[in-house]
Amino acid sequence: MKILYSLRRFYHVETLFNGTFVLAGRDQETTGFAWWAGNARLINLSGKLLGAHVAHAGLIVFWAGAMNLFEVAHFVPEKPMYEQGLILLPHLATLGWGVGPGGEVLDTFPYFVSGVLHLISSAVLGFGGIYHALLGPETLEESFPFFGYVWKDRNKMTTILGIHLILLGLGAFLLVLKALYFGGVYDTWAPGGGDVRKITNLTLSPSVIFGYLLKSPFGGEGWIVSVDDLEDIIGGHGWILV
Repeated sequence: MKILYSLRRFYHVETLFNGTFVLAGRDQETTGFAWWAGNARLINLSGKLLGAHVAHAGLIVFWAGAMNLFEVAHFVPEKPMYEQGLILLPHLATLGWGVGPGGEVLDTFPYFVSGVLHLISSAVLGFGGIYHALLGPETLEESFPFFGYVWKDRNKMTTILGIHLILLGLGAFLLVLKALYFGGVYDTWAPGGGDVRKITNLTLSPSVIFGYLLKSPFGGEGWIVSVDDLEDIIGGHGWILV
């Protein structure tokens, strides 16, 4: 057994590749990547890479919508969510939708609407991904310079990174707006077993917010997991926007 293993260590290994299935400019010999390398084959094809990203987003949104509706269909109001193995509805409930006094879920229709909207969005993203992957231009630099890029262009790379960070910040800001002005969010520490409330005293003190980062993740300090104040949580999202 040891002899066979020692011999196998020196065998020449090649990546299996179907030479009969070749797309122009996207085969292993041209790109240097095998089929299992995924989007790396499209590293110099900005249009096709955009299609792959959009299609990937469509798959993610489709899963979210389908799983959302699945959980709505199997939801039992008499049982706590944590006993039902739900993974999406608890996050929607934290936004205060369908939740009544004491943290009881009184209305699942907002969850149903969320699932349907995600499915519709996934269809739009799916068609967009198919278009850019199969029908759209392979590169965007000539026809759509704003969306095109060259990997060696540092300014363009930092611009793309900046756009992603801005979008993440806007998402955090939407949560802040929801907590402050649009119905509030669910507070597990509210009297009576939890309740939905608006945040009236937002925590923006840097010493408080960043103090959680300075805590030890070991022992009893708990690092950022130790937060037990909804004002601090929403205030932290405000700092993410900054």
